[in-house]
Amino acid sequence: MTARPSKYVGVFAALVLMLVPAPLPAARPPSALSASIQPSLADVLEEVTPAVVNIAVRSRAPAETNPLYNDPFFRRYFNLPEQQQRLSAGSGVIVDADKGYILTNHHVVADAGEIAVTLKDRRRFTAELVGSDESTDIALLKIDAEKLKALPLGDSNALRVGDTVVAIGNPFGLGQTVTSGIVSALGRGGINVEGYEDFIQTDASINPGNSGGALVTADGLLVGVNTAIIAPAGGNVGIGFAVPIAMASAVMEQLIEHGEVRRGRIGISVQDLTPDLAEALSIEENYGAVVGSVEQDSPAAQAGLQAGDVITAVNDRKITGSADLRNRVGLAPVGSEVEIEYLRDRVRKTVTMRIEPDETIAKSGSMSSRLDGAEFQDAAGNVVVSSVEDGSAAARAGLRMGDVIVAANRRPIATVAELETALTNASGTIVLDLFRAGSKHVLVIR
Repeated sequence: MTARPSKYVGVFAALVLMLVPAPLPAARPPSALSASIQPSLADVLEEVTPAVVNIAVRSRAPAETNPLYNDPFFRRYFNLPEQQQRLSAGSGVIVDADKGYILTNHHVVADAGEIAVTLKDRRRFTAELVGSDESTDIALLKIDAEKLKALPLGDSNALRVGDTVVAIGNPFGLGQTVTSGIVSALGRGGINVEGYEDFIQTDASINPGNSGGALVTADGLLVGVNTAIIAPAGGNVGIGFAVPIAMASAVMEQLIEHGEVRRGRIGISVQDLTPDLAEALSIEENYGAVVGSVEQDSPAAQAGLQAGDVITAVNDRKITGSADLRNRVGLAPVGSEVEIEYLRDRVRKTVTMRIEPDETIAKSGSMSSRLDGAEFQDAAGNVVVSSVEDGSAAARAGLRMGDVIVAANRRPIATVAELETALTNASGTIVLDLFRAGSKHVLVIR
């Protein structure tokens, strides 16, 4: 008997085919698969994190103004409380393993009585303060230790917006922490008006305690020292700043040689080259610094610079503006020679001049008796109060060391000489417009 074909045979065959497992592709190694999905910085961090250290600072609260308060017998006799000690924490980065040099921030170690450095392997050392510079917020420490790991220095001048960077430090005292992001901007200023600024801005999370830590490229090179954040709510909001390693290295060299930074000058006042100025001068360049005035007998005057010249480069490196020129000249070793490239009447010229010490300091005696006890110093287009004697007329008037005076009696000033002219024989009220700790103030002296 002939079998009748079943209408279900085709369906069954299809089900069988569906149930037969299809051949699987050859499995890839897990490491290759994960690497193709998400690149990792783990290998780089294993190499660089031992060079980043935690810094603990023990400092005393500022002493009372009466010197008798510093006498232990006087304090005991009148039952005065002992001075309180303050503890603070920050970060640092080893830059020379053989000599034990560690870069950090000035504000981390300012007024330190004792500085303790803890390595990633938990070894702890007492550090010596080699020197510190408030204007750049850079300090250099030294420890006596073996088997240290130093971070190789990168070229911060070669950074571009969008480059990947990693911030390493000790935020909130939690211990070593790594965050990543990109370079958000370059050449930032205006954070500390009396300082030397050329900040790298990054969105890599930088929080309190990260100060002095390392900003590292994706290939493990040190390009910055973390120094500041904009934190309206007290924490990271994606805007952090680092001192470029090119600037930090220049400061470090002077701290090693002199224990301080000896700033230089060439004797000019400058302003940024704006589009309007470029049009007025009939030049196509959109970068540089315009010479506003040249001091007599200064290196610039001896080299032939004139008001209206547009400085475009120092030692073959382009100058972005007046702040960049100030940084380059101010941090150049005194006595060294710099090659200045400038434009005059659209003709490009080059001249070499020697950096001289910046000793433009004036006392208040010839200005006004109400400012007695203060000293003033030129600072590249501003006037800085370099010192104020305790109990002096200037101190009673409210003037403080570090104040940056930008106008006197509503008259803009850029030099000590201009301040002296504005205040000489001033018999009425003196009004000083100044910046203090990044904020603008108006000081009225009657």
